[in-house]
Amino acid sequence: MNEPGRKVPPTARIAEFTETAAEQALWWEGHILEVLHGLPPGASDEAAPRPEFDPRLHSLAERERAKAAELTAAGQKVTASGIKQRRQRFQRDGLVGLADGRSAKQMPAFGKVDAAVVEAMRQAIDETAEDSSKTIGFIVWRVKEILTGSKDATGVGVPSRATLYRLYSKLATGTHATGSASTRRSVKARPPGPFGELPASAPGELMQIDSTPLDVLVRLDDGIAEKVELTAMVDIATRSITAAVLRPTTKAADASALLARSVTPEAMRPG
Repeated sequence: MNEPGRKVPPTARIAEFTETAAEQALWWEGHILEVLHGLPPGASDEAAPRPEFDPRLHSLAERERAKAAELTAAGQKVTASGIKQRRQRFQRDGLVGLADGRSAKQMPAFGKVDAAVVEAMRQAIDETAEDSSKTIGFIVWRVKEILTGSKDATGVGVPSRATLYRLYSKLATGTHATGSASTRRSVKARPPGPFGELPASAPGELMQIDSTPLDVLVRLDDGIAEKVELTAMVDIATRSITAAVLRPTTKAADASALLARSVTPEAMRPG
């Protein structure tokens, strides 16, 4: 179980950055982890922290100053405050926090559609929350009306009908804008969800369990052929699958088996 307020880590977002920026972030990750825990990634179980980075001997601020001095002597000029800022970003955002944000590949969420048109569509959809159910055609008409009367949209060309329909499909997902009025009002009144992102910097710090049905038939022990579910436990920090089971239907006992397999060396497992 996650602690209250803990969020899902942004492990996939590093793909938004160039290869050079991702490699630089991984380089910084090793140094920041040494500042935080005393040892860099990949250190053996018998390894001991270097004296200047031993958490038992030095405070976090002292370790940050030691890392700044080490990198500056190696030709990477950085101050202790710079190390602190990177350490804080890493603790908040994980590996993504160490990447150069300027190198991220900015992919427009709505293609070439002007931001004023997107905002007008959002407004038109929001207006349906307390009204009777509308058609998509009405919402598209309302978007054009909003754009006509908006000073911020001066000079903005109105996209084609097909483009507005595609934009509606993206923005109206889950709003029930043209569906049941009672469901739409219930969704509108729903408080913001607690889900978000949380970095995981050490193996085993944050694990996720997920199941997916496999579209294949498997002959079970009783000879009956049925479809099965693949349930796996994933370590977020290392992006590795620590255990997995195939079952006709995943139950709580199978989730417990995943935990047992993850913490038990293979040579010591039954069978």
